[in-house]
Amino acid sequence: MTKGTVEFLLNNEKKLLNNVNPNLTVLQYLRDLEHQSGTKEGCASGDCGACTVVIAELTKSVDGKALPELTYKSINACIAFVGTLHGKQLITVEHLKEEQKLHHVQQSLVTHHGSQCGFCTPGFVMSSFALHKNKEQPHREEVVEALAGNLCRCTGYRSIIDAVVDITDKPKEDSFAKHYSDTVKQLMKIESSNSSELSFNHQSFYAPKTIDELSSHLLLHPTATIFSGGTDLALDVTQHLNNIDNLVYLGNVDELNVIENLEDKFVIGAAVPYEKFTPLLANEYNELGEMIERIGSVQIRNSGTLGGNIGNASPIGDMPPALISLGSSVELQCGNKKRTILLEDYFVDYKKTVLAPAEFIKAIHIPKAPANAVFNVYKISKRIDDDISAVLASIYFELTDGNISVIRIAFGGMAAIPQRAIECEKALLNKPLNQQNIEHAQRALTNDFKPMSDVRASHEYRMRVAQNLLQKCYLEYKAKTNSQQNKIETRVVNYA
Repeated sequence: MTKGTVEFLLNNEKKLLNNVNPNLTVLQYLRDLEHQSGTKEGCASGDCGACTVVIAELTKSVDGKALPELTYKSINACIAFVGTLHGKQLITVEHLKEEQKLHHVQQSLVTHHGSQCGFCTPGFVMSSFALHKNKEQPHREEVVEALAGNLCRCTGYRSIIDAVVDITDKPKEDSFAKHYSDTVKQLMKIESSNSSELSFNHQSFYAPKTIDELSSHLLLHPTATIFSGGTDLALDVTQHLNNIDNLVYLGNVDELNVIENLEDKFVIGAAVPYEKFTPLLANEYNELGEMIERIGSVQIRNSGTLGGNIGNASPIGDMPPALISLGSSVELQCGNKKRTILLEDYFVDYKKTVLAPAEFIKAIHIPKAPANAVFNVYKISKRIDDDISAVLASIYFELTDGNISVIRIAFGGMAAIPQRAIECEKALLNKPLNQQNIEHAQRALTNDFKPMSDVRASHEYRMRVAQNLLQKCYLEYKAKTNSQQNKIETRVVNYA
């Protein structure tokens, strides 16, 4: 591969890109350079799903190494930079059919009258294609989840969902299954090649393959913009029409794609996508898994990363408050120097962190829960799915002999950074969990935060909701413990 080249497969055709603007999105590449207009632009922000395409990439093992098998995932082409395609197969709606015969996903939509105006249809087709590549017979709930990031303005959801559920004439293999082995071979060959680069005028894109390459590059270019999923960063280009001069992509760095399930904690590499690490965390913290499903669509979670959500330093990012309350820490690296700090100490001010020039997030360390731990996380937003939080509350405590021995309460949307409610915690620490102490903690919360008013909520609403969530947590805990006590008493009576 020539230096300065991004190499990938467009459907089954090999593509080499070099003299291309690094800020070009996959959607723009398809429509403007390849003249494939099946993929639509509806919002240019990853919200509507009209631009959905499917990426087939080599599966990453838990140690970040590429395996000779493919993983299919839907993504939003409107907020993916073209340089991130290196080493992957890009599949578009134009190439699903084989010998002029519609793909079984397309045919089912025709049969069930799943297309009305047709603008959103290609996106629905590609989300459905990805789902059926990963699950031969998905349940209706899985279909609804897979399509949650695709909007139909004609409100044809029932027929679309029925079509995806009822794919009864599915052949044993489609054209992509027939070319599977060849696709794997081609991608493995690209995987063994050098790191990829793009340059255009004064703009550049670099995708290192090792952490040493990344560290060396950042020491030479300490002001470079690093990203992995880019689901938020890309909006600076698509919505604000800015150019980013120096992009560094972390998604191909093996060491940043590692997941470790240790005895006392999880270690999640900064470039691991949500869809890969969520099952692990959800098994330990069910409430966290449910909240992650509301962070964004499947397309967003296929691209977005934990390192990106933290590194973005948004005051309304959903994961930082939850991880802070769990006592998580973040592992940072600059050159050969490494340090690990508590996540709560990572944020300094609005969009400002403790990261030094050329330093980057390597991994996030998330402790496992002891037996006496209680953890609840609450996301308040206007929509249930795929919406930004007005307030996110995360409450963690441990009870010892009836008293709260450990407590960490963190909020997002209440300050310029994700932040612990220290005065609120003091009102509960070393005290029994009862209504009187909860009310004391609610009053103390006004000393922790002076929230702002914006388009999502007023400052009065934010404070009232935050206080109410403390009450909600207490009532849920009380109901749960009463239920468990009733079950114990019932078992004793039955035994007697």
